[in-house]
Amino acid sequence: MVPIIRAFCVSALAVATSMSFAAAPMDGPESARAGWHPSIQSGYDLLAERTGQLADQASSYCTTPNEAGREQLEQHWLDAFLAWQQVRFVDFGPVENNNLAWQFQFWPDPKNLVARKAGYLTKSDQPITAELIEQSGVAVQGFPMLEYLLFDEALASSERALPAEHSCALLPRVTTHLASNSEQLRTDWHNFKPPYLNTVAYHTATIKAAMATLEILEERRLAKPMGLRGNGKRNPYITDAWRSGATLLSVEATLRGLQQHFLPEFLSLLKRNGESALADRILQQFNEALDNFPAADQPMITLLSDDTAFRTLQGLYVDVSQLATLVNDQAAVALGIVRGFNSSDGD
Repeated sequence: MVPIIRAFCVSALAVATSMSFAAAPMDGPESARAGWHPSIQSGYDLLAERTGQLADQASSYCTTPNEAGREQLEQHWLDAFLAWQQVRFVDFGPVENNNLAWQFQFWPDPKNLVARKAGYLTKSDQPITAELIEQSGVAVQGFPMLEYLLFDEALASSERALPAEHSCALLPRVTTHLASNSEQLRTDWHNFKPPYLNTVAYHTATIKAAMATLEILEERRLAKPMGLRGNGKRNPYITDAWRSGATLLSVEATLRGLQQHFLPEFLSLLKRNGESALADRILQQFNEALDNFPAADQPMITLLSDDTAFRTLQGLYVDVSQLATLVNDQAAVALGIVRGFNSSDGD
C-alpha cells in the first residue's frame, strides 16, 4: 500500500469551538442550536479553506510536477479529507442539496465504482471539462476519486499514473469542484442560520445526526471490516480511505468533530435535564475513545492482518461501542429523543 504522510496538523483538529452569538438569552433547545450553528460554521469554514488549498496545490503540481509538490499534494488531500470528517456528522440542511454529502464522499462503494469511473476517464480521449465532472456523478466528484488518483497502487504502476496527461487533467477539475462545493456549503450554512435557530425540529435533527454518526462508526466503519458483522471475515477494503491508509485517521477526525462541534451543547442539555452524571460519563467516554490514538493511526490493512495490532483496534471498537450506547440509548431516552431508522440499520 502506498504510504500516506501522517503529519496532520493537530490544531486543525482542535479549532476553537467557542464563538460569540449576538442574541437574547435563551434556554433549552434554542440555546443549544445557538451554540451548534456557529461551531458547525467554523467546521465548514475550515473545510472550505482546506479544499481551496488542495485545489491550488493540484493546479500547481500538474503545471510543474515534482516530488516535493507531490508530497504537498498528498498532505493537502489528507488535511482537506480530515476537515470533511469533522463535519461529516451533519446530515441535514444545506448539505442535503444536490447530494452534496455524496459529492464530498461517495461511500460505501461495494462495486468499486470510483476505480471504474477513473479508469474510463483516464483512458478516454474526451476532454476533461468542468461540465464532464458535473455530469459524471458523485463517484467522480469527491475525496475518493482524488484518493484513487493519488494512492491507488495499480494506477501508480501504470502509464496513467500522475502526472500523466489525462490523470493530471482530471485531478485539478475534481479538486476545483470540491473546493466550489465547500465554498457553497460554507455560504449556505451561514444563510441557514435563521431557519436553523427558529425551527424546533432542527434540535432533534442535530442530535439524531450525531447518533447516526456514532452508529455508523461502530457498525459500518469498525465492526463490519473487523469481521464482527456480516460474514465474519476481516476486510480492510470496505472501509473508507483504505487506499491512502487513512481509515483510522478519519475515524479519529469524526470523533474529534463530534467532540468539538456537538458535544459541548449536548452535555449542557443533559445537565439542564438533571443528568449531570450521565453528561460526565459521556465526556469521559469520548476522552477514552480518543486515547486510542495515535496507536490506532495505522492503515486498516495492518491492524486487521496482525493479531497484536488488532487488539488495539478491538480496544477502539469497545470504546466507540460504549460511547454509542451512552449517547444513543441512555442520553436519547433522558432527552426524549426517539431513535429512527438510519442507513446503518441494514444494507
